[in-house]
Amino acid sequence: MPNNAATAAARLSVAPMMDWTDRHCRVLHRQLSSHTLLYTEMVTSAALVRGGARHLLAYSSEEHPVALQLGGSEPEELADAARMGADAGYAEINLNVGCPSDRVQSGAFGAVLMEDPARVARCVAAMRQAVQVDVTVKCRIGVDDQTPEEILPEFLAQIVGAGCTRVAIHARKAWLQGLSPKENRDIPPLDYALVMRMKELFPDLHISVNGGITSLAQAQRFLDAGLDGVMIGRAAYHDPAGILAGADPVIFGRGDAATAEEAVQAMLPYIDAHIAAGGRLGQITRHMLGLFTGRPGARAWRRMLSEGAHRPGADSMLVREALAQVTRHGDADPAQAVG
Repeated sequence: MPNNAATAAARLSVAPMMDWTDRHCRVLHRQLSSHTLLYTEMVTSAALVRGGARHLLAYSSEEHPVALQLGGSEPEELADAARMGADAGYAEINLNVGCPSDRVQSGAFGAVLMEDPARVARCVAAMRQAVQVDVTVKCRIGVDDQTPEEILPEFLAQIVGAGCTRVAIHARKAWLQGLSPKENRDIPPLDYALVMRMKELFPDLHISVNGGITSLAQAQRFLDAGLDGVMIGRAAYHDPAGILAGADPVIFGRGDAATAEEAVQAMLPYIDAHIAAGGRLGQITRHMLGLFTGRPGARAWRRMLSEGAHRPGADSMLVREALAQVTRHGDADPAQAVG
């Protein structure tokens, strides 16, 4: 049964990013946009099913709509993990078929699965049978010596046949040998035109494009051209206000634009609760460093949080003081302020 709320939210989404899109990052992003679909970091099915790591499913109710991304290649195990995710309340279960890291390859999942679409289809079918929420796939256009124009249509046909109704396509080929994961984010050329052709071939498949998208204006152009959604990764993390603060009115046509200042104020009670529960300030503020990117006072904001968040006793007062620095610079003559 498709999740209409998740499908509507997938018009714009923040990509799942290891070590970045944790629960604190997602709470911050939600202060900037009420409607954008948020994804967890990749969680392996083995960790959940065999390792009993249910704490990896923890999230705050305010994060909704939020999707769980799973990594794995065993259909039965993925079905069990998907069931756990659905029981935890996630609006969507997404299968990672795009990560090129050595660690993921050694586990026989991630981008290497582009070479075995039949297995991916079996995984999708097992997950679809196990849960009522959407089961989706995030993939590449191909890997290594594959010809994307040939293999991508066959890959999509297989997963659609297995019951996948939404896919996010990173418009770069992944090189599993010879390039690092970091290089795989930049070196292989983007092929947006191929993703657009996939929409023509699969008109009923909800397709989001991912890779190299750095602004809401660019995202809107893809939507205007006929794609169903846009997934933004690094730009949304490093400049969250620049990407997400205007997303609700611009992309979804609902609500008002947020501000970075409002997001900071909204995070203060969350920070206080986290610290009261034994957490550390830096676990949250590391995701907030880019909030004022390009604005006067941004440098002072970053410096105060970077240097102070890990000191003993650091709490939300440091965030308030850093925000005051931004406000002070913002009130100054822009020609004199240094951001």
